[in-house]
Amino acid sequence: MNQETLKADLCVIGAGAAGLVASAGAAMLGRKVVLFEVGAMGGDCLNYGCVPSKAILAAAHRVQAIRDAGKFGIEIGEPKVNFAKVRDTIRDAISAIEPNDSQQRFEGMGVKVIREFARFENPDTVVSENYVVRARRFVVAVGTRAWIPPIEGLAGTSYLTNESIWTLQTLPDHLMILGAGPIGVELGQAFRRLGSQVTLVEAGSPLARFEPDHAQRVMNQLKSDGVDVITGQAAIKVKGAADSVTLTLADGRMVSGSRLLVATGREPVLDGLGLEEAGIATDRQGIVCDDRLRTTNKRVLAAGDIAGKGGLTHLAGWHGSVILRNLYYGLRTGQSAQPIPATVYTDPPLASVGLTEAAAYERYGDKISVQRQGFDDNDRAVAEADTRGGVTLVLGKRGKVLGAHAAGARADDLIQIVGGVMARGGVARDLTSPVAPYPTRGEIFKRAASAYYEPIVFGPFAKGLARLLSLSH
Repeated sequence: MNQETLKADLCVIGAGAAGLVASAGAAMLGRKVVLFEVGAMGGDCLNYGCVPSKAILAAAHRVQAIRDAGKFGIEIGEPKVNFAKVRDTIRDAISAIEPNDSQQRFEGMGVKVIREFARFENPDTVVSENYVVRARRFVVAVGTRAWIPPIEGLAGTSYLTNESIWTLQTLPDHLMILGAGPIGVELGQAFRRLGSQVTLVEAGSPLARFEPDHAQRVMNQLKSDGVDVITGQAAIKVKGAADSVTLTLADGRMVSGSRLLVATGREPVLDGLGLEEAGIATDRQGIVCDDRLRTTNKRVLAAGDIAGKGGLTHLAGWHGSVILRNLYYGLRTGQSAQPIPATVYTDPPLASVGLTEAAAYERYGDKISVQRQGFDDNDRAVAEADTRGGVTLVLGKRGKVLGAHAAGARADDLIQIVGGVMARGGVARDLTSPVAPYPTRGEIFKRAASAYYEPIVFGPFAKGLARLLSLSH
């Protein structure tokens, strides 16, 4: 077979968020870029993750809004769900966003897009079926996939993952879900609200990376929605056919349903990449790399989920920017240089950025301060008849913002207020200074930050100064 040989400034493997950002930026800077993608352009997020899951959640939340309309004096009745049309809205969302990530768009930027599987032949050469590419630098951004636990009988069952669940033609009668992380919880709530019976099984604690009280609030809502939540119990055996699955739990209980979704975590996609031939070290998290995403091969960088720094699309996009800053702008930028928010798009949503309260205590001890504010004292939330949840601010010395956490309506948007302050190393005063429009949910972070200064602003010294000044006027 005759393979065409190409030379490039940058060769990228993987057209997810990280690979696309790196490719686009390098091409716009006049660099010669080759981009390999054997699957769908846009990666997991566009095709199987962020976009379709948010689209189905949008439908599910609207169904619930109809059910809840009675508290506003609006009588409608139980809504009817047309699952085929729900599937259409999911496809429409993907189709609308798809052009941004398309091969045509990137070729228009000057990127050579090759839709073939690529692997390293040696430390400075990547090969595919029809091409040999030698480049000054390489970026591996191949992502992760669903991790399938070694449970007896599971391999012989027609289970679903975050990829295959979008192929369902009809709404499952009873969807069982292994794993109560973001994927399991989001899809569990979505399918329950659309009409499926749902059982959620978690061996540990649900949403364990978030503040415990906030995570519990979400789980309480799922239970209120009718989700059967089983925690602290691992599934030890799976038995089933096409439309009937039975789980045996560690305590001997047996739970049956029509379909099974496995959402127990992610694993790096390392198969066949020739990383050993390229001198690239790996571990359980993915490719071993430093804070500037440099691997053990000086020519190669890792980006996105495969870099083992976290599994978030916006983090992957940031990785692409970090690579561009280091390679082409001469800026020594670490991927940890920016606070990265994490969100769960349930109802109510969860959001978090920076250190949790527990992590801050472990690192700084009693030098931290924690301020909490509930939506029950937020006028907009009261007017909307949705006062669930609240926010937590974790503050360090002189009010430095170490972390922020929110549970409640629009928490996923509100967290950006604190994220912007943290990005510039800000303090609580930076949250209290701006004048917020009234009534808005965003006021809640200002209220929480103001509580930190209350002993100073309204303390004995302030009272004495006010008394003195009042006498002089």
